[in-house]
Amino acid sequence: MSADSNHPKDHTGETANPAVDGTELIRFDHVTKRFGTNTVLDSLDFTVSSGKHVTLIGPSGSGKTTILRLLMTLLKPDEGTIKVGGEYLTHEEKGGKLVPAGEKHIREVRKNIGMVFQQFNLFPNMKVLRNITEAPVHVLGMEKDAAEARARELLDLVGLTEHLDKYPTQLSGGQQQRVAIARALAMRPQVLLLDEVTSALDPELVAGVLDVLRDIAHTTDITMLCVTHEMNFARDISDDVLMFDAGRVIESGSPEKIFTEPEHERTREFLSAVL
Repeated sequence: MSADSNHPKDHTGETANPAVDGTELIRFDHVTKRFGTNTVLDSLDFTVSSGKHVTLIGPSGSGKTTILRLLMTLLKPDEGTIKVGGEYLTHEEKGGKLVPAGEKHIREVRKNIGMVFQQFNLFPNMKVLRNITEAPVHVLGMEKDAAEARARELLDLVGLTEHLDKYPTQLSGGQQQRVAIARALAMRPQVLLLDEVTSALDPELVAGVLDVLRDIAHTTDITMLCVTHEMNFARDISDDVLMFDAGRVIESGSPEKIFTEPEHERTREFLSAVL
C-alpha cells in the first residue's frame, strides 16, 4: 500500500518524512547472527517498505531484538547483508567487491535510524531539553536555536513541555521514556525502532507511552519497526506483523490475519499464551 503523494503534516507542523512511497527501506539478505554455538538469526530474509509500521512478535530468544540491534550496528551480522535506504549498512563496495564498512560509512547510514530502548538511556547530567538537542547539534550540525525549537515541538508532541528544565531523575519512568521517544525523533530518522519500550515501566505508566506512539504512528509517515508484547498496541498500529520463532519468520500478514486467523500452529500457541 503506497502512501499518498500529498504528505501529511506531523504534529510539529512539518512535512512528514518524504520517503513514504512504499519503496523498500530495510532489507535483510541471508542474515545470520550467532552467539557462540547459539544461532539467533538463521539466514534471515525480510524487507520493510518506507512508511510502514511493522511489528515483530514471538517468544523470548527468537531473534526479534537482535534485528533491532543489528540495525543500530550494536551488533554486526556473521553472514549476510543489511541495507537501509538502498545503502549497505555494515558493508560497502570497493573495487567491485563488498567489504566490511568503515566507521564513517556506518555512521552516515545509521543517521537514518532512531531507536527507543527498553531502558531510557537518557544522559543523567543533562536536562530534558539538552538530552533532545545534543545529538542534532553535534551529529547533524543543527544550529542550537533550531535544535531547541524542534525539541520544544517534540516535547509538546509527547506532552512534556513543562518538564524541559528538569533532569531525568526528576521524572517518572513513563515521562523518561517519552523524552527518549522525543530524542529519537529529533534526529529526523527515516525509521524508528522500538524495543519493548514499555517493559521497564510500572503498569500504570504503560498506557501513556503507548498513546504517544499511537499518535506518532497515526499522524506521521515515519517507518516503524517494533518489538513488543503489547498485542493490542501491535494490532492497532501495525500494517504488518511478523511472527518469529528460532531466528526465522514463520508467518507474516496483516494484524487481522495474524491475530484472528493465524495459520501456523506455533503462532497459535504463542498468541494463546500472551492474549
